Amino acid sequence: MAARPPLVALKDVRLQDGPRPLFDGVDLAVEPRSRAALVGRNGAGKSTLMKVVMGLIEPDSGDRSVQSATRFAYVPQEPVIIGATLLDYASSGEAEPWTAEAWLTTFGLDPAKSTQGLSGGETRRAALAKAFAEEPDLLLLDEPTNHLDILAIELLENELISARFALLVVSHDRAFLNRVTDTVHWLEGRRVRTLNKGFVEFDDWAAKTLEEEAESLRRLTKTIERETETFYRSITARRSRNEGRARALQAMRAERAEKMKDVPRELSLGVDSGATSGKLVAEIKGVSKGFDTVASGEWRVASDGSAAPAAEQDPSLSPLATRHSPLPARRTLFKNLTTRIMRGDRLGIVGPNGAGKTTLVKTLLGELPPDEGTVRLGANLEPVYLDQSREGLKSDMTLWDALTPGGGDSILVRGVSKHVAAYAKEFLFSEAQLRQPISTLSGGERNRLLLARALAKPANLLVLDEPTNDLDMDTLDKLEELLEGYDGTLILVSHDRDFIDRLATSTLALNGRGDIVETPGGWTDFLRQNPGFLQNSPSPSGEGRPRSGRAGAAAETASPAPQKKTAKLSYKDARRLEELEKLIETLPATIARHDAALSDPDLYARDPKAFDAAMKAAEKARAELESAEMEWLELEEKKAALAG
Repeated sequence: MAARPPLVALKDVRLQDGPRPLFDGVDLAVEPRSRAALVGRNGAGKSTLMKVVMGLIEPDSGDRSVQSATRFAYVPQEPVIIGATLLDYASSGEAEPWTAEAWLTTFGLDPAKSTQGLSGGETRRAALAKAFAEEPDLLLLDEPTNHLDILAIELLENELISARFALLVVSHDRAFLNRVTDTVHWLEGRRVRTLNKGFVEFDDWAAKTLEEEAESLRRLTKTIERETETFYRSITARRSRNEGRARALQAMRAERAEKMKDVPRELSLGVDSGATSGKLVAEIKGVSKGFDTVASGEWRVASDGSAAPAAEQDPSLSPLATRHSPLPARRTLFKNLTTRIMRGDRLGIVGPNGAGKTTLVKTLLGELPPDEGTVRLGANLEPVYLDQSREGLKSDMTLWDALTPGGGDSILVRGVSKHVAAYAKEFLFSEAQLRQPISTLSGGERNRLLLARALAKPANLLVLDEPTNDLDMDTLDKLEELLEGYDGTLILVSHDRDFIDRLATSTLALNGRGDIVETPGGWTDFLRQNPGFLQNSPSPSGEGRPRSGRAGAAAETASPAPQKKTAKLSYKDARRLEELEKLIETLPATIARHDAALSDPDLYARDPKAFDAAMKAAEKARAELESAEMEWLELEEKKAALAG
């Protein structure tokens, strides 16, 4: 059987961005129903390349070819949600309202919810629901797991694995890419290399590729050294210069200089654990924490006495929900927690968004008082807290201002004074960026800036709240290496399962129902030892709370506990079954009509274009009929199984 042509193909694409090209001869093809990762360093141009694939950016040269009638859907790194309600937003493109409603429900969102005051996770899930509802041939996702909790990520994985469209995804989440991809496009050195295997094979392949290129560069350097010595010896021995040899040597030097430009700069991370803390970092006995809810217009008063807009304290509560929905008198985040944190421990904290992970951290640090129980902190603690909200970074502040809040041109880095430009360079910032406002930085650059500020201070207790958002894999690897060698105490809040698995020596999990459990090891150990703990977690934002469609599969992935079967197909599947029945009924007539036209023996001689069009239309209708019949059979079998 002949291979199907790609949905989109780029050939020898070039795009200039400043003095150097961003792409210099990029070749890339997206096959039908493939699930491809696009990986590369921050700043390599991954998001720009996705826009070139979609046709949103015109390259300076090269070819872009697209299969006729190919439909695209795109979820950018920072989606913008507009419209009165989520249903208005999700159906504002090419999606039918009923399809948009079904996908919003699948992703745990109320279609009637206002688009105002959404949390980061709700914004991401709404954008994903809209993209799925548009039923594209090719879905492009840029960092889709940012702001999603673990259960929502697993839900997305299951939907992508069962989808019939092609996928091109940019992500730093290794566990996510390991599970969903079958192809990897690596954007490195202004070109794309392609691995026709899943991401699980990428690291070994990339390491081997880099070793081969480093060896090639080493051989070129040796050749230049040898030729230089021979060339100048020949000048001394003879009065006339060998011009041909001179040109060859000059060309080799130019080739080496160009290759050296593409050797990426290495991120330089360091951390000082400061003075040794006491052996006991924190002792927690019988601690519980919750908050009282008092509806007052659009405000809620928490148990610690602070007041904030309800939608801010609980992202699922829009102003509409606050005014018209009954609020519980009290919500418990966790109860009766007893544990000890010892010097050198690496504690991972996991759970659905809104379950209380950040509140737990602040309670452990003594920033929030417990409702019940006691928290005793050890001696000589020097904590540094990296906050996921990026507080302290104002959009009009420059990078220079952010690194030197007290003014001046130097910064104290782990007890040593450094010029701000030199320290910024260690985190891959150019001198030109120092005077730019923070609003111009990408998400990854802002996270690197937060790391630069946090790691400048000595800390024997390092608290990282969602540190992996927007970071590329190379930066993540460097951060992991740094934390593996860190001899202080680490508290890590993250939805990145691979990151937790690599670093955590114990894991605290909250399920959003007030329960909390501690397990030795990382995320995988927690799952194995606590089956069903997070299943159907009623988080306030709805994340990780499957409601319909195939969403229940995510909870099954998170836990092997058996799921109760529903008695009938989901609304979305039932409507799809009706569509398929209509297609199966009408397509044979379409095929017969084209076959009748092709049966005319004089058609080709009389009108070759009409003959070719009829032939292609007949083949397309037959393929659609075959696909519809297969999908109809799958849904009928599912329907019978549910009924049984």
